[in-house]
Amino acid sequence: MSTSQADVAVLPSPGPNQAYIEVSALEGGMITLPMQFFIKDAAANEVKVCPSLAFSLRHVPSGTHLVFDLGLRRDTSTYPPLVQGIAQKYMPYTVPQSVDESLLKGGIDPKDVSTIIISHLHWDHIGDPGAFVNATFVIAEAGRALLENGYPTNPKSDILQSCVPLERTRFLPVSAFNTTIGPFPRAHDYFGDGSLYLVDAIGHLAGHLNVLARTSAEGSWIYLGSDTAHDKRLLTGEKEVAVIVDPAGHTHCAHANKEDAVEHIRRVRTLLGVPKVDVLLAHDEEWYERNKGGSVFLPGRIPARM
Repeated sequence: MSTSQADVAVLPSPGPNQAYIEVSALEGGMITLPMQFFIKDAAANEVKVCPSLAFSLRHVPSGTHLVFDLGLRRDTSTYPPLVQGIAQKYMPYTVPQSVDESLLKGGIDPKDVSTIIISHLHWDHIGDPGAFVNATFVIAEAGRALLENGYPTNPKSDILQSCVPLERTRFLPVSAFNTTIGPFPRAHDYFGDGSLYLVDAIGHLAGHLNVLARTSAEGSWIYLGSDTAHDKRLLTGEKEVAVIVDPAGHTHCAHANKEDAVEHIRRVRTLLGVPKVDVLLAHDEEWYERNKGGSVFLPGRIPARM
């Protein structure tokens, strides 16, 4: 699908001595995704083995370091029973290297990580917080209600109440998302210097956050879309979001609010093909196959698009 000139996102130009973010990929496990849950009219046997990517974010020039997402946890038994059933029946996964192990391999002790931003509270992004004993966790305020109604308080929930240490969790209020940038009407300028924006990524799950980061002082950007889409073809417009009707007549969608999710996908689509802008989804198997084991993973970094 082509994007008209009017639909192309315009991101702000860099300022003098512009701060930016060095972005490095982190291994977070591999998950099997049945495409019929995500892509309209996908064949029942179409599956993809995808990464659950996390990211190291280093602010330049301050050196402040953050982690975005924690991928999958190795011990399936620590997930809620609903998730254990999903993992066993529909979405088997492996964790050859966890996020904390990826950080160690890249020269960063998990005990030295000060801030972890969680995109949302689904099981393939929360990882295991146990290694990050000194980190403050940052999630959107909308995640609070999900935690309060999570497992084990609600035995049928797929949200694990202990997935973040509440005593070290900062909930970003709705009022923090007071910046408009490019196609996104609600964003939070994390450092206040235009280097890192947390984007209110509506539709997928309450509190879903994406990251828009400058990757150079010359005007380069990367958009980390988390679960905005589970297949790049949804971003390009080649495919549509799936809605499944079960035998009992109940409808199911990978997104809590399909209409909002489709609108957010449309906004992200306007970034595709924009000069100096990269777009990367958490489960982008094609990107992963091109780059696994390479210099885009810590201690290397994803090069700024020039």
